[in-house]
Amino acid sequence: MKSKSKDITSASGFRTHKSYSPEEIWAAGGTTVFGKKMGQSNKKIVDALKKTPEIEPFTDEEWKVTLSMLKENK
Repeated sequence: MKSKSKDITSASGFRTHKSYSPEEIWAAGGTTVFGKKMGQSNKKIVDALKKTPEIEPFTDEEWKVTLSMLKENK
């Protein structure tokens, strides 16, 4: 099957990444098989996630403000 990957070099921050259509992914055998063919695996993803630092998206003060805004705008 000829690859229908799109050249997105003029697009945003993913200039080095090819884009694959859902049809190409299904033709490869589904998402898991496609990932394996691309050199990826669930283990690699899990290992990479374990290496990332713990991140709290908001400070305690930001949480308080956000929650109060949500209560006010119900």
